[in-house]
Amino acid sequence: MAELGTTLNGQHQHAHQHAHAPGTPPAAPPADAAPAVRLPSVLIATRHGESTANVEFQLAEASGALSVPINCRDADIPLSLHGRQQAQALGRWWAGLPSADRPRSVWCSPYVRTAETARIALAQAAGLGAVPVSLAVRHDERLRDRELGVLEMLPRAAIEAKHPEEAARRRKMGELYYRPPGGESWADVALRVRSLLRDLCAEEAGRPVLVVAHDCTVLMLRYALDRLTEEQLTALEPVRNCSTSLWRAEGGRLRPAHWNETGHLAVG
Repeated sequence: MAELGTTLNGQHQHAHQHAHAPGTPPAAPPADAAPAVRLPSVLIATRHGESTANVEFQLAEASGALSVPINCRDADIPLSLHGRQQAQALGRWWAGLPSADRPRSVWCSPYVRTAETARIALAQAAGLGAVPVSLAVRHDERLRDRELGVLEMLPRAAIEAKHPEEAARRRKMGELYYRPPGGESWADVALRVRSLLRDLCAEEAGRPVLVVAHDCTVLMLRYALDRLTEEQLTALEPVRNCSTSLWRAEGGRLRPAHWNETGHLAVG
């Protein structure tokens, strides 16, 4: 299969045109002509609301703690109270969009914190009459958070103390290519995000779609769609909880309209 940028964000152009005499129908396109690009009309991506782990890691970073009081799987971490409020605000923002931009389809990571965000936002938007209450949420494991292997659930200070060789290798390799033992690099996540985009674009062509995911997966969406360099990618700020990033189909590509916006979270 062709690389994402050649099929989803720009299509091949043929070097020659087939001339035809006036009054005669144009010649049929060559057999190897690229098919028309299929894209959602609007793609909106959001990170889940604040999770209980987000809170614990902020406290650990501030204090230099070597552990966080989390015993469940990463996949089972729920939203905090504030995170649920953020998801409600996301739903109100969704309901306030122009009708043509309002997602009627939701693709979501299967992790608890993303599933809760999608459910709460959908309930809020449906309660305001903006979307059908029966709107289905499609869970797809390719949108899951980055897997950190031996570094999972370790604050920064703990990584330096317990895995100094990995901390040094991470600094040397850079986040795009560093893969912790048993985990994934950002580039690994980008591969599954590109795979998901192919399916999403084929199935949601012409429709507005909402993607509910994680900080790394939303970053990799931008990396793929906007064709960023490593330098451009690593210069980006972290994706904020329940922020919105929006791309519109235009000229055979999904083109960015806004990125990582949180103004809707301050309202009310």
